[in-house]
Amino acid sequence: MNRVALLAGFLTSSLAPGAFAEDRDWDRNEIRHVLLISIDGMHAVDYLNCKKGVNGGAPYCPNLAALGSTGVNYLYGSATKPSDSFPGLMGIVSGGTPRTVGAFYDVAYDRALAPPAKTTGNGVAAGTCTPGVFPGTTTEYEEGIDIEQSLLNGGIPGATLTDGGIKGIDPARLPRDPAKNCAPVYPWNFVRTNTIFGVTHAAGGYTAWTDKHPSYASVAGPGNGSNLDDYYSPEVNSSVVGLPGVTTPTGISCATIRDMSQTASWTDSFQNIQCYDTLKVNSIINQIDGKTHDGVNKNKVPTLFGMNFQVVSVGQKLIEKNVGTGGYLDAMGTPSPLLLGEIQFVDKAIGNMVAELKSRGLYNATLIVITAKHGQSPIDPNRFFPIPGKSGTNGISPASLLDAAGILPDSEAPSNPTGIGATEDDVSLIWLKDSSLTAKAVDMLEMNATRAGIGQIFVGESLSQLFNPPSMDPRTPDLVVSPNVGVIYTGSSKKQEEHGGFAHDDTNVMLLVANPRFEEKTITTPVETIQVAPTILKALGLDPDRLEAVRKEGTAVLPGVNFSQER
Repeated sequence: MNRVALLAGFLTSSLAPGAFAEDRDWDRNEIRHVLLISIDGMHAVDYLNCKKGVNGGAPYCPNLAALGSTGVNYLYGSATKPSDSFPGLMGIVSGGTPRTVGAFYDVAYDRALAPPAKTTGNGVAAGTCTPGVFPGTTTEYEEGIDIEQSLLNGGIPGATLTDGGIKGIDPARLPRDPAKNCAPVYPWNFVRTNTIFGVTHAAGGYTAWTDKHPSYASVAGPGNGSNLDDYYSPEVNSSVVGLPGVTTPTGISCATIRDMSQTASWTDSFQNIQCYDTLKVNSIINQIDGKTHDGVNKNKVPTLFGMNFQVVSVGQKLIEKNVGTGGYLDAMGTPSPLLLGEIQFVDKAIGNMVAELKSRGLYNATLIVITAKHGQSPIDPNRFFPIPGKSGTNGISPASLLDAAGILPDSEAPSNPTGIGATEDDVSLIWLKDSSLTAKAVDMLEMNATRAGIGQIFVGESLSQLFNPPSMDPRTPDLVVSPNVGVIYTGSSKKQEEHGGFAHDDTNVMLLVANPRFEEKTITTPVETIQVAPTILKALGLDPDRLEAVRKEGTAVLPGVNFSQER
């Protein structure tokens, strides 16, 4: 008992606030800030191509190339499986996979939770919740839980046009926990483990994050959301509006809507998405300048901060009527002109951030980590194969096939005219009405494998290699369908790539760790983006084992960086 008490006392003191107090005697070469950037969709090959040029062509990202000259580049960095934004982001900041963190997809299912009190904006139906009774429900952590998802600010009362954050979440649209008297499950409490933001905040560091939905405040980790000192999340799926006073890093005014043909969502336009991402870039510049994200109030420069870029993901997948097709021209990853413009936008924006760090004398003390929540598949346009595809074709998605047999929960059923639908992109996650129906479901899928474009079915022990068994974890799908490479479960004519799946193009993402004191290195050892979290804590002089997922999964610090020697 005395040993336990002594250990508890040690842990308490080691986690005490103030470890990052301003009077700390920092070595002048020590890393004091970490800027974490996710270029959603950015493959490892995208970075190589833009840095070196494709097939003898000219390079096209000078700022990213410059960072690489004092950085460690990982050729075989792998995002989480599934490679959706939600598990991908949570893996980066927690050090854990969905097995431990419990985040499988923006829209998933939990057999132990109850429906929201109010139908979400995307169609997860309201229902009843009785303490101690566990009916199961689809869980949504994207724009549908906003107070008003058509507004950039998420509908926050009294907010300015472009502001947005945690207050944009409508608690009545959150799933509820019957084990906790039917309390709404906020995003930061939906995840099961702590994060780098929670650890850094507890140690007295100032934390900030910028992302595409209010729901992505999940990066705060369990608690009351206060592990984030400054969170900014203009809603990416809101209606497009003019942004007075906003100019892109490439010098284009956003005061009026650039692309009037697409105003339903920022993600529907190659041009409009750049204006949206500029809002987030400006928030980072403001924070580097020692201000809050909106530039209104003076504050500390964050110890840990960063953002996601949406433009590359849009540039990869979008087919915009009367404008053109994004994506790639060939299997080498030669970007189309429209995708090239999005990559160059990101490069210029990151160059502006680096210039601001230098102007404020912060560059040498800042570790810059650039990666991606997910990739996008397929790179090779010749592999693209939509299912069900055009009207009249014989293709059918796994969820639609099983729905016809009546074995899916209503909230997961594609046939539900007002529901949110199944969790399918270039992967299909299947939760059944009853897990005893699993064998029947697999038999149906096998008999229709060609129609459904099935590459592999993960079920039983093959599923348990990836996640906790469904019998042990209320969030684990009963089965997962990984389709043939290039198959996307969509009938849309607006996209040619997707993410979420297990393919190489989904998971092999850019991963660069840079600081002016580093020598350029290329690491060919396979690594995972979950290793970013312990690496960031190590860089800040904090113990990576303070992350629960790191302890449970044994997640290692990225190889090739040794902060104790490089200081």
